[in-house]
Amino acid sequence: QVQLVESGGGSVQTGASLRLSCTASGRTLSTYALGWFRQAPGKEREFVAGIGRSWTSSYSADYGDFVQGRFAISTDSAKNTLYLQMNRLKPEDTANYYCAAHPIAQQHVVLTNSYEYTYWGQGTQVTVSS
Repeated sequence: QVQLVESGGGSVQTGASLRLSCTASGRTLSTYALGWFRQAPGKEREFVAGIGRSWTSSYSADYGDFVQGRFAISTDSAKNTLYLQMNRLKPEDTANYYCAAHPIAQQHVVLTNSYEYTYWGQGTQVTVSS
């Protein structure tokens, strides 16, 4: 079982950048498909970015349509940490951001639905003001 803890959220102005971190314990993240989701008040949880793994060190990445090149997902295997670099933030990016993990079932498949993930962090709040 893997435990996930997010950090790095905060309150920023439009156009600013933030880097979210998701640190794992209990298992190495290299054997999991990984994702970032967000949820704003009154809205459904939304796919932000995800990584589909292979049994080697390679992986595939995918992003929600709204990202439009502003965000980048990455991992640091030495730190067992997943990152989400968010640039050019907009007020509509305001939400609670969650990281998620699921054991690899198919190589290079990015899981884009929340129900496909088994493990979740507690979330970190991002607030973008205009």
